[in-house]
Amino acid sequence: MAVRIEHLVTSGQFSLDGGTWDVDNNVWIVGDDHEVIVIDAAHDAEAIAAAVGDRRLTAIVCTHAHNDHIDAAPALADLTGATIWLHPDDLPLWKQTHPDRDPDARLQDGQVIEAAGADLRVLHTPGHAPGAVCLYDPALGAVFTGDTLFQGGPGATGRSYSHFPTIIDSIRDRLLALPPETKVLTGHGDPTTIGAEAPHLEEWIARGH
Repeated sequence: MAVRIEHLVTSGQFSLDGGTWDVDNNVWIVGDDHEVIVIDAAHDAEAIAAAVGDRRLTAIVCTHAHNDHIDAAPALADLTGATIWLHPDDLPLWKQTHPDRDPDARLQDGQVIEAAGADLRVLHTPGHAPGAVCLYDPALGAVFTGDTLFQGGPGATGRSYSHFPTIIDSIRDRLLALPPETKVLTGHGDPTTIGAEAPHLEEWIARGH
């Protein structure tokens, strides 16, 4: 059975450093008719569970621990029995949202998260957050970038736990090295490709944010 990528948009709020913003988040579901994983359980556990349906949800993979990407993760895990995966460098951010619930498992650079024949390789891409990761599956021709790379440039680095030179290094060394036709499936907004973004690296550096 062919692996496929499904897309859900959920709405809620992002809060950090005393500010709060209304946001729409992309939730990605990867798998087949029997088994799936969810990338970024944002805002609405019941809507995500409804999209999963009667399939087995094996993992909830967090690209980073800003609250808008993880706020529904514990509730979704409770509904489905799925394992929550997070890079340990983002535990301080996770604790701001879920002080009484730890993630279940730790993401490591280079490991492969498997579901229904999809093999998502973890790329540690700090900058937007210390434990930010992207998930790359060559067979799907796609990389799930969370808030590391968007259509038009890097994710924001103006708040706590973020660093602009670090995100530039992550994008240059880890993401722009992928094949140019690779689809970039982002944490917010529209998809793009590695090839569409790669020519703009020097512009982003010159802009400096």
